[in-house]
Amino acid sequence: MSWFRRYAPELAVSVAVLAGSLLTVLDDGAKPAHHAVFGWVLTVLCCVALFLRRRHPLSVAGLTLVGCALYYPLTDPDGLVLLAFAYALYNAAAAGRIRGAALLVVAAMAGVAVGEISSRTGRHVDNFAFFLMTGWFVALVAGGAVAHYRAEAERTKEAEARARATDERLRIARELHDVLGHHLALINVQAGAALHRRDPGQAEEALGTIKDASKTALRELRTTLGMLRQADRPALERVAELAESVGASGLTVRTEIEGDARDLPPDVEHAAFRVVQEALTNVAKHAGAKTVVVRLGYGTDALSVQVDDDGRGGDAPPGNGIRGMAERARALGGEVTAAPREDGGYRVRARLPVR
Repeated sequence: MSWFRRYAPELAVSVAVLAGSLLTVLDDGAKPAHHAVFGWVLTVLCCVALFLRRRHPLSVAGLTLVGCALYYPLTDPDGLVLLAFAYALYNAAAAGRIRGAALLVVAAMAGVAVGEISSRTGRHVDNFAFFLMTGWFVALVAGGAVAHYRAEAERTKEAEARARATDERLRIARELHDVLGHHLALINVQAGAALHRRDPGQAEEALGTIKDASKTALRELRTTLGMLRQADRPALERVAELAESVGASGLTVRTEIEGDARDLPPDVEHAAFRVVQEALTNVAKHAGAKTVVVRLGYGTDALSVQVDDDGRGGDAPPGNGIRGMAERARALGGEVTAAPREDGGYRVRARLPVR
């Protein structure tokens, strides 16, 4: 059943060609047929060729044209083989072989013209029929071209939609990583500290920090999952909160501002905040540092973010953190570098253009 659905157009055209040719023979039955067997062989071959039009659209159109070129001058009466050529011509244009289809039209009409000029039995196609046939063929090629470009537009639209969906999934993945990664890392550090501190007061302080971090993580997670793009969006004003939360784990975090602080586009502030957040998370988890300096530089055309620590340095741990920072920066036309410092520790630096 699926085969019939797949080849329904070819079957319909083939039935029309064969049935029409048979009716033509029956209606002209009083006259003796001329090369009837040869004509039926050509008719069947053209119909069979139509079933290959998906793989070889232009070749099938050319083959049916050759069949017509042999059929009409050499056989009598004339059947509907021309319908097979018309369908193959439209299909070739719809498959994107527009120039080739147009050349076949030129070849077909040139062949008709040459045949009429060289005919010894008078004209078989008058001027009106000649121009009408030309118009039909041109219309078939134009219709096929329209179908082709419409299908291309649909495929382009679908590809763009898939690309947007992929970008959105990556953006949400980065958001979830940044929101949960920072706070869960802080919770992990504080939980470990609480387990190893015998002083109940210090353990209670660590548990309080865990409570605050989990509360903040839940709030930001709801914001991210709710796709509230404009509401409660992380901004550079909250860098102080980050510094305070990381400082609760024993790190000394200092924030420095260079240039005149001003309001920036939300996307830039968001990306800068996430860069600082991820850098501080990595310091708390891996660096073994005591001091971290966060520098925000407000330039005329860009915002620079630099996070330096005095930890052990070395290569960055594998993971999605630095890659996520780099993807955020690239999305804004900026860049991120992360490398050990010469005098010890580690440095993460981002440059984000301000549009």
